[in-house]
Amino acid sequence: MRLEPLLTAEETRRAEEAHPGPLDELMERAGGAVASLVLNQFPGTVTVVCGSGNNGGDGKVCARILREAGREVRVVEGVGDLGQPDVIVDALLGIGLRDAPREDAARMIELVNASRRPVVAVDVPSGVNASTGEVPGAAVRATTTVTFGAAKVGLAIAPGRFHAGNVHLAPIGLRPREHEHALVPASALLDVPRKRPESTKYSAGSVLVVGGSRGLTGAPMLAALAAFRADAGYVAVAAPESTLPVLETSLLEVVKRPLAEDRAGRLLPRSADAILEAAERADAVAIGPGLGRSDGTIELVRILLERLDLPLVLDADALWELEPFARAAPTVLTPHSGELGRLLGAESRDVDAHRLASARRAASLFGAVVLLKGADTIVASPRAGVLVATYGTPALATAGSGDVLTGIVAAFLAKGMEARLAAGTAAVAHGVAAELLDLQPGTIASDLLPGLQRALAGHGLQRAPLQ
Repeated sequence: MRLEPLLTAEETRRAEEAHPGPLDELMERAGGAVASLVLNQFPGTVTVVCGSGNNGGDGKVCARILREAGREVRVVEGVGDLGQPDVIVDALLGIGLRDAPREDAARMIELVNASRRPVVAVDVPSGVNASTGEVPGAAVRATTTVTFGAAKVGLAIAPGRFHAGNVHLAPIGLRPREHEHALVPASALLDVPRKRPESTKYSAGSVLVVGGSRGLTGAPMLAALAAFRADAGYVAVAAPESTLPVLETSLLEVVKRPLAEDRAGRLLPRSADAILEAAERADAVAIGPGLGRSDGTIELVRILLERLDLPLVLDADALWELEPFARAAPTVLTPHSGELGRLLGAESRDVDAHRLASARRAASLFGAVVLLKGADTIVASPRAGVLVATYGTPALATAGSGDVLTGIVAAFLAKGMEARLAAGTAAVAHGVAAELLDLQPGTIASDLLPGLQRALAGHGLQRAPLQ
């Protein structure tokens, strides 16, 4: 699978140091790339805000080339009057930022944002940490970012992602030799194992979904249907016995396994034996959609983690009060920021401010692949680099969308994909499905299923991850 590199500031510097030519050569190409974009996309006068470092040098090259092309250009170094330009080029801070911008730089950033003019950022918007996506203070909100050689981590991960606007990758001759983070492109869906002429319903991938407490049956339904639409050959749902009439009516192709339940219709620890028996035909198990929360469900999850030796994906209520565990088989956790905050003993706002660090910390703590959901879905592993999936639309913020994603992850695990790649590719499939449907307000999670079929059939794979 071909992944697209995401560079940290340090990895970018090493690539620059390895460049066989002079630094001025790279600066000339970088400034020229920014100027070319401005000339092609933003007519009128230009103000270029330059800092004292290499980013400012790129900005000055851009200003010179724009003047040579006949544009009226104002260059501002430090705090100064922006004038009344038609577009602003942000070459203030670049990739060097670690902490909040100093007072003078912060003031300039505030002036740029207050201008309400289109902004073209050079490499990364000023104020965004290029290595993490964190925004420790004031940060430019760019219309477009022109980045060089390879995209930077901070352009893909929130909150920096929301400051970058459209990202344009300019090849300037850098050859990154190493990168710990990568984007999963839509073309990764072409690598999902397909049914073959010799396939059976079991060899194509068999999934068991465990959940569905009374009143919460929609969640396992969505996960099961998504697993089928993700091309699994066989899907079963193990749920409380009292919910079977609902499941039988709505899930024609899915096998149902009735389980013991408490008076509230939630699964009990003694359901474990029946689940283990049902799992004998499965290649992967999804635990959590509609599971409900009780002492019994918490204990059931603990027992299944100990006794199941299949790949697992844990979502929703299976993450409630989850303790660190040890498993040899692959395990994927799929929390949103609130759920991850509870797993880490942190507030959801802290997770949102430090998404990359939070996902990596959880992966290390649980010894599992952690898929942190969001507009930038982060897939962290305790033993490999971080993957980022950036496809999707705001319509994915709807109840049940996560259950669909869980079903896709389970199907890809059942097809034999390595856990980190299964999770990252599932996030891409989920997002591309949303984009293909051109979702409108009022979209519900089940609307994603036809789009998922189209995504896996090869539609919508042309868009670059950061467009």
